[in-house]
Amino acid sequence: MSRPTPPALAGAPLLVAHRCGAGLAPENTLLAMLRSRDDWAADMIELDVHLSADGHVVCIHDPTVDRTTDGTGAVAAMTLEQLRALDAGYRFTPDGGRTFPFRGQGLRIPTLDEVLEALPDMRFTVEVKAAAAQRPMFEVVRRHGAQDRVVVAGIHDVVRTHFAEWQGAVSASMEQVRAFFLRHRLHLAGRRAPAVDAFQVPETWGRFRIVTPRFIRDAHAHGIAVQVWTVNDPADMERLLRWGVDGIQSDFPDRLSDVMTRLFGRPPAPARRRSAAAPNAGTSLE
Repeated sequence: MSRPTPPALAGAPLLVAHRCGAGLAPENTLLAMLRSRDDWAADMIELDVHLSADGHVVCIHDPTVDRTTDGTGAVAAMTLEQLRALDAGYRFTPDGGRTFPFRGQGLRIPTLDEVLEALPDMRFTVEVKAAAAQRPMFEVVRRHGAQDRVVVAGIHDVVRTHFAEWQGAVSASMEQVRAFFLRHRLHLAGRRAPAVDAFQVPETWGRFRIVTPRFIRDAHAHGIAVQVWTVNDPADMERLLRWGVDGIQSDFPDRLSDVMTRLFGRPPAPARRRSAAAPNAGTSLE
């Protein structure tokens, strides 16, 4: 039986800023989120969460702070105060390491509380990266009354042990996708599908192509949306959108916005409109 579309996934195809728009600003920071919303009119923001040593749900992708900040160490071993002391813009470079424009600009690792308060109308995919963060994340979302605008995700079943408690939209694990994909390959996908609302998947996985027009049709037959990550090439974006995907997760929401304007007549992004109105002034990203 087909599942109804939850509010968080309505209005497809969605422009989803992957890791908050990680190609344009430091990933999983409030600055990246605000730019994706205010400059590129993102429909949804995808972010990642871990749990700090003192129980705060914090927005960061890796289990350590090493890759994205000026610090070192495991997120789970650090208090929120210690995490806030780090420079979350320290490692971002738009030009292969020649410049680091966000160093010393006051960017911090935000909490999920801060994110939901700062963007009260934005939809999110919140990917749990550690099992310990599940219930605290659910509680934060409920406290903000944001259940209808959050899709919860976790790439593997081992970090999703309490997902049955969540009453909102759910993205499939890779184990669930794999089982559906095998039935799809055998032309048996019509028989059964996981109880999820979205497949958020890469176009290919190893030597296998996951996303095809038939895969999308098989998912849609069960009311399951298909979002593809991480798509940064405009030609790939256009092809996937023509195939009928329900969303694209991109590090570059500017590119995706332009493609969707060209394909569907989506209104030009605010940054493009500002640039057109004052062509010598540049956009807010310059």
